[in-house]
Amino acid sequence: MADPLDTVFSALADPTRRAILTMLLEDDMAVTDVAEPFEMSLAAISKHLTILTRAGLIQQEKRGRVKWCKLQPDAMRAASVWMQGFGQFEPVNLDAFERFLAAELGDPQA
Repeated sequence: MADPLDTVFSALADPTRRAILTMLLEDDMAVTDVAEPFEMSLAAISKHLTILTRAGLIQQEKRGRVKWCKLQPDAMRAASVWMQGFGQFEPVNLDAFERFLAAELGDPQA
């Protein structure tokens, strides 16, 4: 079983999933509305949503015939606390943190 912190960081590692979380900051959204701005299939979006759900970052529920997504911001609390321990990352900027990790790990895509 993966460490919950590892699961959250793994879910946050993808820019599409971070964009979805940003969208859900505004309000709950139907899955089809979440998928609309992305140039990928509904099945691909559903995979991203499954990863976010498993990490506890969102909750999905069916209301009538429509599946809705809701942000679960408390799931990021442990990750935020861990990152704040590194003072240099306050306030938390996940994109900058990802670039930092890529540079430190020698990722050629950085």
